[in-house]
Amino acid sequence: MITPERIEQVARVVERAGLNEGTVSALRESFTEIHFTYCREDDIGAGTPVRTASGFNLYLVDGRGHCMRLTDDREAATGLVLAETVDDD
Repeated sequence: MITPERIEQVARVVERAGLNEGTVSALRESFTEIHFTYCREDDIGAGTPVRTASGFNLYLVDGRGHCMRLTDDREAATGLVLAETVDDD
């Protein structure tokens, strides 16, 4: 389970530090109970972000089975995908 408070904590860290490998590494060290994946938004095939922000979206991941999958269920969530967005302007 990933609480709304934990999602907000992660989002605040990324908003302050920016989304990059260093930030994701720091998140992995700070929130050891959560699996983090970093990718670009266009790598996400389907799904609805649990949180959007300038420069990134957060998606919930269910990793309880042998395959990871996106989920909308915070109770089933074991990880977060941090998907970098790019402005087209």
